[in-house]
Amino acid sequence: MRNAALVLGIIAGVFGMIVGFFGYGYTAAVEHFGEIEGLAEQVVNVEQLRLAVLSPLLAIAGGAMARARALWGGVLLLGSAAGMYAGFGLNVFTIFPLSFAAAAGLMALAAGKPDEPKAHF
Repeated sequence: MRNAALVLGIIAGVFGMIVGFFGYGYTAAVEHFGEIEGLAEQVVNVEQLRLAVLSPLLAIAGGAMARARALWGGVLLLGSAAGMYAGFGLNVFTIFPLSFAAAAGLMALAAGKPDEPKAHF
């Protein structure tokens, strides 16, 4: 399960970064060129969307950490999923990275070393 959390976390981070960069670029373009009625209008909370670009970084870090420190990796992955949901919302472009980060976080939290009585130590 640790390997699955690693792979899913990194995939979630990469796809989340793509979504975040497009969202950031869209808000910057609308800010620079102005709104076009019915085609390009500014989002309601620009700063919240721009801060959510950091959430995919948590997914990559949590995925990379999932093999060695499953508890910390799982917490970072679930935090990333929450940050992406808060910043990007739930739509056709974000459901993939959101669900991958949440699934990887749950897998990392559920993973324990089979030879140790305590799961995350």
